[in-house]
Formats: sequence, structure tokens, C-alpha cells
Amino acid sequence: MIKPFFSLFILIFIILFVACGSYENNELTTVKVSEVTRSIFYAPWYVAIELGFFEDEGINIDLITSDGADRVMTALLTGAVDIGLSGPEAAIYVFNEGLNDFAVVFAKLTNRDGSFLISREPIENFTFEYLRDSHILAGRRGGMPYMVLEYVTRLHGLKYEDLYLDNTIQFSAMASAFLNGVGDFVTAFEPVASRIELEGRGYIVASIGEYSGELPYTTFYALSSFIENNPDIIQSFTNAIRRGQRWVQENDAKDIANVIYTFFPNIELEILINSIDRYKQIEAFSSEPYVNRNSFELLQDIMQSAGELQNRADFDILVNNNFAKNY
Repeated sequence: MIKPFFSLFILIFIILFVACGSYENNELTTVKVSEVTRSIFYAPWYVAIELGFFEDEGINIDLITSDGADRVMTALLTGAVDIGLSGPEAAIYVFNEGLNDFAVVFAKLTNRDGSFLISREPIENFTFEYLRDSHILAGRRGGMPYMVLEYVTRLHGLKYEDLYLDNTIQFSAMASAFLNGVGDFVTAFEPVASRIELEGRGYIVASIGEYSGELPYTTFYALSSFIENNPDIIQSFTNAIRRGQRWVQENDAKDIANVIYTFFPNIELEILINSIDRYKQIEAFSSEPYVNRNSFELLQDIMQSAGELQNRADFDILVNNNFAKNY
């Protein structure tokens, strides 16, 4: 009687061991992420979350939405989050402060500026000369929307004194201020731009991203210590982002909208589809997370021309493309 009982005990032990092991393997690692804003511009990011690409990689995303790249970086530096999503200018500023544990960019989400220039009246055959002597709500000085707009207007022959780039209004409040009569033009991301146009309260006359060229406009970054201590998490995270990017490339605006609409509960499906389609037309969504060196240097050119960057950051130190290469 002892032998059968012992065999039964061993069998139960093995079953419990396997069951416990399976449970541990199925556990997800929670990664805290702060995004600079909630925008259709980040569609591949939301696709990756909604379609379970992160869960496939063993990751549970704990997402918070901050209002500004400075707040994203503050959350990262204080340990409130593990990964930040914003323009890489935030990482460049921190790097130049000389911190030992600085933020390192490891994946790119978007290819170019995602803002659209909106006028009060329709303009056929728009040229940038229409902006001469105008008042433009342009965002926070030192932020990417402001710097890229300034760069694009200079490319088209307009000097600083030729127009008023208003940086006194918070980015999140610019559209509201414009609709309440402030300024002649405003820049806005989707879906705000489409909503203003659909309501007949403004007219999209130009895509800033079409004129700026390719830029690593929105990127994911983490502290160098976190990347060093958690390379598997960063690799898995990057894998999920890449899958989201490829899915967006392979599907139309309607399919994408049907996936990410839960992130935009107050946006009509028509506006959502229109916004996504507009971004696809200008190739705003990056097809892969690799950060191109030339586009990164152009970003620093723009920051320098805006007077916001004294010392350029070393691409090979600030950008880690290893995870984008290892898929």
C-alpha cells in the first residue's frame, strides 16, 4: 500500500508543479508608460495594445496620459513610469543636462510632424506667403510643433519678424482659443483638425509634416539603467510596437478605426476614419521602429535653428537601435 500511495503523491506533486509553472509563465509583466497626449497620430501604439500584441510578448501596459513632454520626462526621471512616449527633444534636453542616468530612445513611432495648419477661411492654392503678417497659435516654445512650424516657415522665406508665432497658449488649449477668436491660424493634430473642419469653423490648408521631411517626431524612451537591467522587456516592447506598425501599414483607415475607437470614445467614427486616412496619406505612421540617423540629425538642426539647442547630442549614445534590429 505504501508504493501506490507514494506514486500517487508524486503524480499529484508533478501536476501541481506543472500547473504552477504554467501560471508563472502566463503572468504578464506590467510596464508603466506615460504618453504625451492621446492622439490618433499614435494609432500603431493603440493597435498594438488593443490587438494584444503586448500580451503576446508577456507585457501588460499600464498607461497614463500626460499633458506635455516635460511631464512625461518628469514621470520617467522620478520613477513613476518605466517608458515615455513623446518627441525625442525631451531626451535630448535631459542628456545635455549631464545626468548619468539619462533617457535613451529605443523605438520610433511616427515619421514626421502630425499637425495641420488651419485657417479661418478656405484658401485655394495655399502658399506660405498667406502667413505673412499673420497671428498663428503655434504651441509651447521649445516643443516640437512650435519648432517644426518655425523651421518650415523659414524654409519658405518667412523670417521671425514676418509673422507672430504665439507661444502664450498651452498646446491643449490652442484649438479652443482659436475657435473663440484668437489668431488667424492654428496648428492642430487629429482628430481636432478634422472636427474643426467638419463643423465649418476652420479649414485645413496644409500638412506641416509634408513640408518638414522625415523626422523621428514621436519616440519611446527609457532610462539607460532600465534598459540595461531589463533588455528583454525593451525587446518585447519593441516587438509589439513593430507588429502594430505593420498592421497599420497593411490595413485601411476603416479597419484601423474599428480597432482603436475604444481609445477615442467621444470621437465619431467618421472623424476617426478621416483622421487616420489623412495620416496615412502623408505617411505619418512609421512602418518600423528603427531611428534613422539622418532624420535625427535633421531634428537637431531644427532645434538649433530655433535657438533651443546649444550642444548636439551624440546619436550613438542617445539612440539605441539594437532592439529595432533584433526582431
